[in-house]
Amino acid sequence: MELDPLLLSRLQFAFVVSFHAIFPVFTIGLASYIAVLHGLFYKTDNPAWDRLAMFWTKVFAVVFGMGVVSGIVMSFQFGTNWSNFSQASANFLGPMLSYEVVTAFFLEAAFLGVLLFGRGKVPQGVHLFAAIMVAVGTFISSFWILSANSWMQTPAGVELRDGAFHVVAWSEAIFNPSFWYRFAHMVMASFITGGFVVAGVSAWYLLIRRDVEANRRALSMCLWLLLVLTPTQAVIGDFHGLNTLEHQPTKVAAMEGNWETRGNVPLLLFALPDQEAQANRFEVGIPSLASLILTHDPAGEVPGISAVPPEEQPPVWIVFWSFRVMVGIGFLMIAVAVAGLWLRRGGRVYEHRGFLQTLRLMSVTPFIAVLAGWIVTEVGRAPWLVFGIMTHAEGLTPSLTGGMALFTLIGYVAVYAVVFWAGVYYLTRVVRQGMLPEEERDTVDGEVHRPKRPLSAVHATFENDAAPTWRK
Repeated sequence: MELDPLLLSRLQFAFVVSFHAIFPVFTIGLASYIAVLHGLFYKTDNPAWDRLAMFWTKVFAVVFGMGVVSGIVMSFQFGTNWSNFSQASANFLGPMLSYEVVTAFFLEAAFLGVLLFGRGKVPQGVHLFAAIMVAVGTFISSFWILSANSWMQTPAGVELRDGAFHVVAWSEAIFNPSFWYRFAHMVMASFITGGFVVAGVSAWYLLIRRDVEANRRALSMCLWLLLVLTPTQAVIGDFHGLNTLEHQPTKVAAMEGNWETRGNVPLLLFALPDQEAQANRFEVGIPSLASLILTHDPAGEVPGISAVPPEEQPPVWIVFWSFRVMVGIGFLMIAVAVAGLWLRRGGRVYEHRGFLQTLRLMSVTPFIAVLAGWIVTEVGRAPWLVFGIMTHAEGLTPSLTGGMALFTLIGYVAVYAVVFWAGVYYLTRVVRQGMLPEEERDTVDGEVHRPKRPLSAVHATFENDAAPTWRK
C-alpha cells in the first residue's frame, strides 16, 4: 500500500501540536496563580501561601520543561514537512516566531531561574517580581503564537506575489480579524485549566486530611475563580463563533452539521454526519436554536457545508463531534462551579466527599476540552493551510515521501511517550510529596539545602522526605 505523505504529515503535526498544547495551556494559568500566591505571602506573611507557592512552583517547573522539549520539534517540522509553506510565509511567520523567542521565552527563562533558585538569595520583593515576570512572559508568548495561528485562519495584511506572502500592513497581519477572539478564548481556557487542576489536587489533599489550612484556601480561591470564568468563557466562545461564522462559514456549518444553506436550523444534540451523502443519517436537535444562537433570529439563515465543493469541505464528523465534546465539558464545568457555590453554605464544600472526588476527576477535563477545541479549529480549516489561499497539499515539501513521513511520525511518538512518562513520574512524586511543614523544608541536619541545577528544584525533594529544596 502506498503511503500518503500529506496524510502522514498532517497526522504528525497534529500529534506534536496536540501533545505540546496541553502544557502551555496549563502553565499560562498556573504562572499567574503562583504570582498571586507570592503576592499574598508578601502582603500577609502567612506561611500557608508560602507553602502553596513553593509546591505549585515545583509543578510548574516540570510542566514548563515538558512544554519546552515538546515545542522545539514543531519548528523543525516546518522545514522538513512543510517547506513550501515555510518559504511562502517566511516574511511573516519568521519574524513572528523570532519575536516570541526574544520577547517571551528569554524573559520566562531568565526570571524562572530567579523564581526557582532565588529563595533566600534575593529579597522577597525581587522574588515576587520574578514570579510576575514569568507570568507576563507566558502571556507574551501566547500573544505571538496565537497571532501567527490566527493569521493562518484569517489572513490579512499580506499580498501573495511570486508564490510568497509579502507583508503590506504589519498591524493588520498581527491583529488579524480573528486574533482577539482566539487570544481571549485561549487565555480564559488557560485560567480555567489551572483552576481545575489546582482545585482537583487540593480536593485530594483535603480527602486525605493533608495540610488542610493551605488547601482549603487554595480550593476556595479556585472555586470563586471558576464560578466567574466558566460562564465568561461561554460568552467569549459565542463571540468567537460569530466571528468564525463571518470569516470561515464552512467551519461553522461543519460544527453545526448543517449541510444546506437555510433558516430555522436546529441545534443538533446528536447526529451521524455522512459526508458522501452530504446529509446526516440520524438527528436529534432543538428546533431553530442554531439559527437563534448564530444569527439572533430563529429564522436566520445559516450557511451549509454543501455551499463549497466537496474537495474544500473539512472532515465533518471530526469537527462536529469535537465541538460537542468541547461544549459539553464546558457546561459540565459551569455546573461544578455552581455546585461549589451551593455547597459553601455551612462550609460543606470542604467536607463533601462526593464533591471533592468530582473535583479530582474534573482536573483532567480541561485538557480534553482544549484538545477538542484545537481539533475544531485546525481540522475545520481543512483543506486550507492558509485559509482561502494555500492548501495543505500546496504547502507540503515536494521531495517528502510517505516512508520518510512515517519514520519521523513513529520516532516522535516514541520519544514523546518517554517524555510524557518521565513528566508524569515527576509530577506524581511531587504531588505525593505534597507541602512539607516549614521546619522540615528549611534544613536537614542543620544544613540549608538549595537546588543546584534545573530539575534539582523538584528532584532533590525526593532524595529525603525531610530534605528541603527551598529556604525562605
